[in-house]
Amino acid sequence: MKYLGLVRANLGRNKLRTLLTGGAITLAVALVCLLLTMPQGMNALLDDIASNTRISVHNKAGIVYTMPASFTRRVRQVDGVAAAMGQVWFGGAYEDDGVVTFPNFAVEAEHVGAVYPDYPIAPEHLADFQRYRDGALVGGQLMERYGWKVGQRVTLRSTVWPVDLDFRIVGTMNDDQAPFFWFNREYLDQALKAQGGNGLDIVGMIWVRAADPSQVNAIMREVDEISRNSEAETAAETEKSFFSNFFGSLQGLVTIILVVTSLVVLCIVVIAANTASMAVRERAGEIAILKAIGFGRRSIFGMLLAEVVVLATLAGAVGVGLAVGATGLLQMFAGWSPALGPLGNFIITGPVIVQGLFLSLFVGMIAGIVPSYGAARKPVVEALREVF
Repeated sequence: MKYLGLVRANLGRNKLRTLLTGGAITLAVALVCLLLTMPQGMNALLDDIASNTRISVHNKAGIVYTMPASFTRRVRQVDGVAAAMGQVWFGGAYEDDGVVTFPNFAVEAEHVGAVYPDYPIAPEHLADFQRYRDGALVGGQLMERYGWKVGQRVTLRSTVWPVDLDFRIVGTMNDDQAPFFWFNREYLDQALKAQGGNGLDIVGMIWVRAADPSQVNAIMREVDEISRNSEAETAAETEKSFFSNFFGSLQGLVTIILVVTSLVVLCIVVIAANTASMAVRERAGEIAILKAIGFGRRSIFGMLLAEVVVLATLAGAVGVGLAVGATGLLQMFAGWSPALGPLGNFIITGPVIVQGLFLSLFVGMIAGIVPSYGAARKPVVEALREVF
């Protein structure tokens, strides 16, 4: 503690260099803290959109392959199944360029409420969805994006089926993050028959709700066992697992970002080490005089190392504070803007704060050890010869 005054004075000797070096460390630590929230943020996002009692059943070969529509009825008979709903991808394009810009499915309207009791759908909207053959349930995000209103008619041109269907929006899912467009499966079935086809005798996905979370694994095993050795073997998985696999590419992106961040941290270490070396070279004469009047190597080494460590730690603490403030602002704005909703899951937790502070301390230690050790062990005569 008796050398703290010297450390403080030396840090203020070249204020611009100290400020620039501290700023680089601050930004690096803030970036690392923000990126460390991504894995936990992804898990929180999955927890928000997935239920612990809902199961996805799809063709084992992949979600683009179908299953017989009759299989849905067999799934409903499995012990522990509270409800099941089959859905088919319609691939409807709303805009003139014919590109599908939002997911739209033909679903079994009478089973939507039982499979998705946690979805914020008004009872009257759900009743109208079941009552009207051409009714559609639309997510709040889509309603806001296109300026649609309940009661409005919307036409989708299918890129999969040889039909264009006109829908009446009868209700909305009040969750602003829901991007779905659901309509009655019977409507598509009758439209295909009117075109001279055989109707809709397939499902692309079956969503199952278990009566109890403890029965989920048993239901998945039994459903897969029912389809074993059939033409359409199934692969059942929890809703969280399904969305996690669906967002698998994002997990790879997170890994790449973390690798790049590690390289950034390495660059900051090099910058800080270069700054420490410059400071030591500029003060070679002072260090030699300190040795000549009785300062030992350990004292010299400790003071020089302390300068870099104190600077890095203070800058890192500021960086952690910036990261906490940034995520706080994202949470606040996420409540105002639906587009930013998922970013509200990225929160700086206690472990991330500790890692950020440890990283700043690590940067200071690594950047300061080599130049401090070199200056401390250099003989007085050699140091003075470099100055004079």
